[in-house]
Amino acid sequence: MPTATHVRAATSASGWQRELADAIRDPAELRDLLGLAATEIPAAARAFPLLVPRGFVDRMRRGDLRDPLLMQVLPLAQEDASAPGWSSDPLREADALAGPGLVRKYRGRALLLLTGGCAINCRYCFRREFPYAESGATRRGVAAGLDAIADDEAITEVILSGGDPLLVDDGFLADVLGRLERIPHVRRLRIHTRLPVVLPSRVTPDLAAVLGDSRLARVVVIHANHPAELDATVAAAVRTLASTPATILNQTVLLAGVNDSAATLAALSERLVELGVVPYYLHLLDRIRGAAHFDVEEQRAVELHRRLRESLPGYAVPRLVREVPGEPAKVWIA
Repeated sequence: MPTATHVRAATSASGWQRELADAIRDPAELRDLLGLAATEIPAAARAFPLLVPRGFVDRMRRGDLRDPLLMQVLPLAQEDASAPGWSSDPLREADALAGPGLVRKYRGRALLLLTGGCAINCRYCFRREFPYAESGATRRGVAAGLDAIADDEAITEVILSGGDPLLVDDGFLADVLGRLERIPHVRRLRIHTRLPVVLPSRVTPDLAAVLGDSRLARVVVIHANHPAELDATVAAAVRTLASTPATILNQTVLLAGVNDSAATLAALSERLVELGVVPYYLHLLDRIRGAAHFDVEEQRAVELHRRLRESLPGYAVPRLVREVPGEPAKVWIA
């Protein structure tokens, strides 16, 4: 595995970091770029502001407020509406914190929070109010989490999460992976990331080198919700990840107005298969406060999933699931 010093030198002033620094943070600028009329900005946007890379904006349709990519990131007035049963911690992750930076939900697995940062603020994010700093999503917290993993032989799989774990620099990532490799009972590494889709320039040869030289079985779970997200730049990023080698899976969140049609979901699955990505989960929305306008009723979700099973080969049909706090695994809906 490349040393941390080597990787830090190779990635100084990386293009992806410059692209992230240039991301759009002002709703007025986003509207102007897309030729849209002004919309009311919710109070919730002060705590969870707009953040979207320009490359992702380039995939949006101009002049269309209902563009499915735009709808995922543009703060809207509906976020300020209260909805019974929608909360700041819908998965009760505060109860699952096993120590600084470490979340334990399922047997044999531990989720390590590398950072609270993301490259994009998706308006439906179930961690939009998560207290990252207090929960140990810091370098000191990661070190403590790694110590806890080393002390618990029941942990065989470590999931890197955040925020987005690929937002950390390659040197820090190499340090974390090196530490995990020295823990004998850890056999698998899983990385949950949206960056290959929203900021594909992050997937560099240096990153592939960090991920590629490892004894751990590697799984990378990306997150795409609509086929329009998967352009040629994303295809190239996926090819680079697959060369590490790693198994590449995709998770989708079912979102009203974005992808709640059988045709859209089928097109997404077909595009994923073309890229060599396995459609893994189709998630019912986690009930995070401010996202109720994205909700799709479970009965409708089941019908959409039935239509997918009728139109696609089995390997292209994601499992329809909901995460229920306290359950030992994701709950299969269909």
